[in-house]
Amino acid sequence: MASISRRPNGTWQARYRAAPGGPQRSRVFTRKVDAQRWLDEVRASIVTGQYVDPRAGRQTVREYAEQWRAAQVHRPTTAAHVETMLRRHVYPSLGDKQLSAVLPSDVQALVKRLSKTLAPGTVGVVHRILSAVFKAAVRDRRIIASPCTGTRLPKVHKQRIEPLPIEAVRALTETVPERYRALITLAAGTGLRQGEALGLTVDRIDFLRRQLTVDRQLVTMPDRPPYLAPPKTQASVRVVPLPQVVVDALAAHLARWPSDGFVFTTDLGNPIRRTAFSATVWRPAVRAAGLDDTVTFHGLRHFYASLLIRHGESIKTVQARLGHASASETLDTYSHLWPDSDDRTRAAVDAVLAPAAEEHLRNGDARRT
Repeated sequence: MASISRRPNGTWQARYRAAPGGPQRSRVFTRKVDAQRWLDEVRASIVTGQYVDPRAGRQTVREYAEQWRAAQVHRPTTAAHVETMLRRHVYPSLGDKQLSAVLPSDVQALVKRLSKTLAPGTVGVVHRILSAVFKAAVRDRRIIASPCTGTRLPKVHKQRIEPLPIEAVRALTETVPERYRALITLAAGTGLRQGEALGLTVDRIDFLRRQLTVDRQLVTMPDRPPYLAPPKTQASVRVVPLPQVVVDALAAHLARWPSDGFVFTTDLGNPIRRTAFSATVWRPAVRAAGLDDTVTFHGLRHFYASLLIRHGESIKTVQARLGHASASETLDTYSHLWPDSDDRTRAAVDAVLAPAAEEHLRNGDARRT
């Protein structure tokens, strides 16, 4: 199974077979003790089941990543995102390298280079995808360890959500084409995500009970027509109460643009693509309303959340209305919008300590007189 022999030039060649009848592997060392140590490590890895064939890692990063990507159970939008991240940011520098040849320093250099042009959050996404590829390579016994372990990533500074003021929402409602005004009112009055709002169909609205059911979203992909799919997470499936202003806006919209399918469509009656909506409707409306270019459709969702919080709704209620997976997600995003407890803290301490302090002051004044 294993042997060490001295070569004519004085070096030592260590040989082994991982399995009877298997191919022979060898390595040359200057010292016999180093050859023996290497053979001992190989034997230990074979016995413990940790052995990795040195030739298994010769597949390139691109080849293995494409195999890995094809085997993943991803939503279509996620699959497209992963493909884009690998193609744009990983393959140009690491794609042609063999799996076993990629070093931690190569991954760190990639992160450093990407950090010059991409936001820290995007760099983190690229690294997570690459790390998943190499973890799979370790499980497949292509490599011994992942070169992504221990990478130092740029720090992500989470920006504080500043909800749109009511004046901005009113301005957007006025500046969008009339066909889409009810869409703005719907998003601001229910907190639906853009895909949920664009994918709303008439049969999901209960005008009598003043509520709508969110159990689908409209997905738009470059290479296929828009289609309905399950929402972002299971927690996103929910029933949302409709304020009267939203009920009235939807009723007026359907009276003018009748439909038994999608509530909101293009002038031709087709489902609305996000990119086209942003370019031809949203961005012009934002500019016409005099708002900053950074204002997105998602800002209407933040506006809705801020209204709930301002009117005393609990964390659990806000979580349920927005379809968040957990209350911690809601708090991480909107905790700064809840009224702080400074005044309540002061009042609690004053209620306990103030009477005693006042009594002490009166006794002191009496003694002085």
